[in-house]
Amino acid sequence: MQTPEEQIFTCGFEVFGEVQGVRMRKATRSLALSNGVRGWVMNTDRGTVTGELEGTLPKVNELKFWLLCFGSEKAVIERAEFSPTKEVPVHSFDSFTIRYHPDRREEPQLI
Repeated sequence: MQTPEEQIFTCGFEVFGEVQGVRMRKATRSLALSNGVRGWVMNTDRGTVTGELEGTLPKVNELKFWLLCFGSEKAVIERAEFSPTKEVPVHSFDSFTIRYHPDRREEPQLI
């Protein structure tokens, strides 16, 4: 049996408001990595930011609170929705990554 410090929890999220083009994904990734939370984040076609969090319950809850109340410095959070937080037996992710929409291609950079 795992101790509370070893238990792994996961939940999905979607953040609404002015959350694209304001470094929301990078700020989410930075905070997640500094707190030992794994998962991913990406922009949606709906103008929201979505993702999944995975880590200890206190750290997942800390990220959820930040997503709901703060976000990146220039973000304007209207609301955040979360799937139920549930315990999982093992990690599904190795790190915390930024995902990109499959239909969007990054513009080539000119050198």
